[in-house]
Amino acid sequence: MDGKTQLVGWIEGAKVRGSAPLLLTLLDAFEPLAPALAQGLLVAQPLAKLWRGADAFGALADLLEEPEGLRELRRQLADDGAE
Repeated sequence: MDGKTQLVGWIEGAKVRGSAPLLLTLLDAFEPLAPALAQGLLVAQPLAKLWRGADAFGALADLLEEPEGLRELRRQLADDGAE
């Protein structure tokens, strides 16, 4: 499973558990630190291999590094799937 697919699974799981609003709030609060958080995820990425989450850590880090990535992450968290 590639990192993006795994990350989408994590996001969908958060929405099912009702955690998406909390994650959106945290994303808003820590947005100025997003590039530093992305670097922290990249540093932790080798450790995440123990739980097969290294690719998802990398995908999340990529989203956090750029403003467009942050918008995409917000969109995914806020999307309720109703169309």
